Amino acid sequence: LLEQEFAASVGARYCLGVASGGYALATALRALQVGPGDAVLTNAFTLAPVPGSIAAVGARPVFVGVTEDLVIDLADLEAKADQAKVLMLSHMRGHICDMQRLMEICDAAGITVIEDCAHTMGAQWDDQWSGRFGRVGCYSTQTYKHMNSGEGGFLITDDAQVMARAIMLSGSYMLYEKHLAAPPPAAFETLRYETPNISGRMDHLRAAILRPQLRRLEAQCEAWNSRYQTVEAGLQETPGLSLVPRPAAEKYVGSSIQFLLLDWPPDAVQDVLTRCAGRGVELKWFGGAEPSGFTSRYDSWRYAESAPMPKSDRILAGLIDMRIPLTFSLADCALIARIIRAEVSAVYQAA
Repeated sequence: LLEQEFAASVGARYCLGVASGGYALATALRALQVGPGDAVLTNAFTLAPVPGSIAAVGARPVFVGVTEDLVIDLADLEAKADQAKVLMLSHMRGHICDMQRLMEICDAAGITVIEDCAHTMGAQWDDQWSGRFGRVGCYSTQTYKHMNSGEGGFLITDDAQVMARAIMLSGSYMLYEKHLAAPPPAAFETLRYETPNISGRMDHLRAAILRPQLRRLEAQCEAWNSRYQTVEAGLQETPGLSLVPRPAAEKYVGSSIQFLLLDWPPDAVQDVLTRCAGRGVELKWFGGAEPSGFTSRYDSWRYAESAPMPKSDRILAGLIDMRIPLTFSLADCALIARIIRAEVSAVYQAA
């Protein structure tokens, strides 16, 4: 039932519930018949499961730069479009690029798009749900995501062959007709003998946990955005700090907030983090010397070669990130913004 309900919620023809968002990504690649040695374009600014899923199928990530708006650099994508036939597009930290322009680039180059929507469940671009632009959309229901089952994920598509392969890969044991948001049995006739079982189905317990959350998702997104907007308002015009603009076409879900301390010395950025932590505000920094928690970047993944990306390096060196859980009240968010503003201002003015 959950697969049907999720498919209906985003207007997809087919949906598969799986064990994790990372499993959804790797399954999407396998279902598109990406294999050893193939190149796959993806964001330089993303999280480890994205290049990890590419490596898991034996393919090779080709990293595309990030802009100061924290979205994929479309000029860099266009320049690299002849290097691969698949793009795994990460809507990292909930920032959605100009999807019309991206699809124009990809369609012109014959590139198939997989959308990583781990951070954009409930978000839209120009009134279209994230995950509905590419051939496949992948979502996560890990602990910190917009629906939480500890681990879990979804894969959606309108392509019957892609979904049939995905269902067989997930371990249907020839029980594919039990999937209620699946293609008709005819789609499985040949594939069921040719597709390996790489077990990773979502279990019934997680599905039961998620069904009521899906019904509350819109209200939860509104609650996140009110908190995001409170923090954002409190940080406006802070000396030395740049907020990330939100385009009018983007309907975002503000479950985390990012800001930039561009061209700051690393010691000064670390001083801000230390001072904020001393007042109870934990910030994450993508420019640290070593990857920590959920802040790894393209040069952290040494299994994937990459040429230097100085424009992206400059942005990531100043990128600060903070989760905004719904356990924070609006008053909490206003206080957090005042603390960040005070400590950033103090360090900036002392420099």
